[in-house]
This record gives sequence, structure tokens and C-alpha cells, in this order.
Amino acid sequence: MKDIKNISRSRAQESSAAIERLYITMRHLFNRGFYKPMGVSGETLRDALLALRPEIYGSIAEEKVELNGLLYVIERLPVGIEQCRYINLTSDEGYSSSHFTAIVPPKRRRNCYRIDDEQMNIEITRGRSDIYDILTHLTFIFIESHKIKDRVLIDEEGRFTRDWEKLEQLVLQNKKLTLVDREKAISHVSNILGRSFAEVKAIYNDFGTSESPERFLHIVYWLGKLAIEEVVDNNKRTITFSPILRERLGHHIYGEIWANHIKEVLVKNQLMDRPIHIISANMHSVMNSIFAEPVLGKKYKDAADFQIFEDLSSSNNKELRKKVEDFALQQGMISLPDRSGTNIDVQIFDTAKIALSKTAFATANLGDKKPVLIVMDYAFGEQAYETIDELLKPYKTEKGKIFMNVESVSIMGKAGILEGGKGDIMIPTAHVNEGTADNYFFENELTAAMLSGNDIPVFEGPMITVLGTSLQNRDLLKFFHESTWQAIGLEMEGAYYQKAIQSASKIRKSIHPSVKVRYAYYASDNPLETGSTLASGGLGTTGVKPTYLITIKIIEQIFNVKK
Repeated sequence: MKDIKNISRSRAQESSAAIERLYITMRHLFNRGFYKPMGVSGETLRDALLALRPEIYGSIAEEKVELNGLLYVIERLPVGIEQCRYINLTSDEGYSSSHFTAIVPPKRRRNCYRIDDEQMNIEITRGRSDIYDILTHLTFIFIESHKIKDRVLIDEEGRFTRDWEKLEQLVLQNKKLTLVDREKAISHVSNILGRSFAEVKAIYNDFGTSESPERFLHIVYWLGKLAIEEVVDNNKRTITFSPILRERLGHHIYGEIWANHIKEVLVKNQLMDRPIHIISANMHSVMNSIFAEPVLGKKYKDAADFQIFEDLSSSNNKELRKKVEDFALQQGMISLPDRSGTNIDVQIFDTAKIALSKTAFATANLGDKKPVLIVMDYAFGEQAYETIDELLKPYKTEKGKIFMNVESVSIMGKAGILEGGKGDIMIPTAHVNEGTADNYFFENELTAAMLSGNDIPVFEGPMITVLGTSLQNRDLLKFFHESTWQAIGLEMEGAYYQKAIQSASKIRKSIHPSVKVRYAYYASDNPLETGSTLASGGLGTTGVKPTYLITIKIIEQIFNVKK
């Protein structure tokens, strides 16, 4: 038993060291300004990722191509990136006002621009975590591209397998295929990928779009084609970092613009001196929790609990959501779509203008000074520090500094769980920052007891703020869970939020030192459970109930609701 524990600890240590090598290398390459991912300069990144074998990338270290991991990554990178030999990471450098059309990946909010047939520019406005995320994903797809090359290139003179020649014919025809032609293509591609016909067929449509239903074939072809050209023609793919990005990174430029816009609106509406409660959540749960009942209540009088929220979360019910949003705007909600580059939209709720007696919070006790809610969309990794740090600073005017009367900061998000399953709830008691000596203990206003009794398991304990969810593997996560850390889950922002809050309240004194904090997460995945990683798909309606349970509990505390 002791030997097994030592082996497990050794693997966890190797994984931790691999993650450290990845980040040190990425920082070095960023400072250098460019590198070739499949050349000598990218070798350390490839070796570290292969040694780490993150759960989300599945069979990255095997000969067969990883399908679920490829889908996960492709959904987070711009359409067409597989065709680009040159990938340029830039700051916001004016492309939005050019003829270039922004390409926004479906699962990551970042603006990308196809400059020409060979070059893709990716805008970085959310800090280092965004760079780490992109470079990790690119390293993965480049490794997979060379697996394709190894299976189709017979020799270095450029002779190919029949399967590759058939795939090339289909892709260059660029037409929608009949069922017969598509299944013929899947047969050829399954040989190229080292996967069964059934495996490829099952995931084929997930890659497709309405504009490009056969996109899977194009992705496989272009990944393989560029990898072949790297070997046959020595035409290496290159990743560059623009000088302006290297100059701006870490200077909170976008966070400052974002925060100042919010404070400007607060001052304009005479809300700055009112009790302010900041909530990091999505752009629907707070609004729906307050206003769905007065707008849609009659229709759902006899419906099951949370049915109203499930219907509002459905992509088919845009009209219902529009009704709630229109009513919220009539009741004083101020909508601030992002214009700073942070990709973080904001809603401001002036509770003095809300007819709470007609809502689910009719017994609220708001006091003489009615509170103001600032709801901000999710930050990404280190961006959480940049945005909250800037938001909590006093607002500078010609007459002097105006301090915000912040009474609480609440963080509601999704995270990976290490004990339990998708849709469960986690209440952190501390955030342990992976890869650093920074650990943040806090008094959480939310407890497991408050959220229990709703047929959803609730776990309480320390959580790990990881450098990237896509870099975690089973050995490392088991160590965090089973060692004296006893971590219940992992996420990417908690420690950064708490660092900013503690700096503002304890050191800078820009907000009250007794500011209340609330943290709660619902489980989007269980990376320790086979088939339950982020690459296995979304939550669907499973996330609705925990999302609204947490949101309603946060609002009840802010509104002093009497049960």
C-alpha cells in the first residue's frame, strides 16, 4: 500500500513539474516574440504536454487521434485556424474598425481575424490566462496533426496512402455530401485517424455548422496537410506575439477602461454612495430570479420548481427572455454591454426602482439606503484579478476621489468537482493557488447547510485555483483531493478574486475591511470520472437548478429576506 501511495505521489509530482515547465516555457516564448510549435523551440511545450497527458486531451499520448479533445479545442479556436500557417497573437490594435470581419469561437469570447489564406490574428484582451489557454490548445492540435501525417505519408518523397488521396478529393470538391458519400469519407478518415468507423460517425456532426456540414473532413485534411508540408517542404507553422501585446500585457489597460465605465454610470445615476453589492455571475440568473415571476408567474403557477428558469434557459425561448429583459429595463436595470475589450458585460440594478412586493423577494428588508447590484459576466483566469482590482479602486474625478460603498462581493460560477458529479454544488472555504505559495482563507457567507435539502449534493472545503483547466490530469487532481489539502474542486478565478478583494480591503483601504464575500460553484464536470470531463459535452438543463439555487441564496442574503 505504501508503494502504491508513493507511486501516486510521484506521478502527481511529475505532473506538477510538467505544468511548471509549460508555463515557464510559454512565458519565455512570449518574451522572445515568436516560436515554431513543431520545431526545436516548441519541443519543451510538446514534451511537457505529452508527459502531463491532461484528462481533457484524452489519448494525446497514443498513436490514435483524440476526437473529443479535438472537438473541445476546435470550439475554442477560430473557424479556419487549421488552415493557417501563421498565427499572430495581438492586443486590440484596431482591426475592429477595418474591413476584416471578427471571428468569435463558439465557446470562447475572443475576437479573431483571418488576415489572408495563411494568417490568423487572435486578439488577447483578457490577460495571461488567455495566452496560456490558446498556446496549450494549439500545441494539442499540432501534436494531433502530426499523428495524421504519420499515418498518411508513406515516405518523405511525398507518396500518400489511398485514404488520404480520397479525402483530398472530397475536400477540394467542397460540396455537401450525400449520405453514401459521407459514409465513404468517414471510412477513409477513420483509417487516417486510427479510430473506428462508429467512433468517427458518432462525432462527425458535432464539428459541422450550417454553413459547413462537412467541416470535420476539412479540419482533418488541413491539419494533416500543414503537418506534411512541415516535414516534406520544411515549411514550419509559426506563432508570433505582436510588440504591442508584449508591451501592454499585465498593465490592466482593458480592466481600467471597463471599471471606469461602470463607475461613470454609477456617478451619473447618483448610485455611488449607496450600498453596493458586486456579483460575478452570468447575464441571466440575477435578472430572471428577480423579474421572471412578475412577468411570467401566472403561466407557471402550477409548474414544477425551477421550470420557469429551465424554459428561460432554452435556446428556443428567446421571446420569453426578451419579455423578462424588457421588464427589468423598465424597473431600473441598466445594461452595459462591454466596449472595453474585456468581453465582460455588466448589469446594474437599482433596487429603489424595483417593485419587490411583486417578486419572489416580497419579504425583503432593504433598509433606508436601497442597495445597488453590479452583476458582471464571468472573468477568465487572471482576468478576475485585473477586473475586480480596478473596480474596487476609488473613482478619480476633477474634484477628487470617490470611494465605492462596497458591502459584499459574490462569486457564482462553474467548476470541476473532485467528489460528486455534474450539477452538484461546491462551497469553498479557501482557495489554494496552484503553482504558487498563495493560499486564501476567507469567511464564506454561504455554507453547505444553506443550500442542502434540494436534492442536489453540496460539498464544502478548499478549492484549487488552477492555471488552466485543460492542463489537469488524474494523478495531480487525486493528490489535491486525497492529500491533506482535501480539495473538493478546481476552478480558474477564485484566488484572483480574493487577492483583489483582500488587497482593496486590508491594504489599500479603498473598501470597508469587513466586506462580505460569497463563493459558490456548480459542477460542470468531474475530471476524475471517465466520460465526465469538459470534453464530454455541456451540462444542458442539469446546470439550471444549481445555478438558480445559488443565485437566489445570494440575493436573499443581500436583500435580508425573512423566511
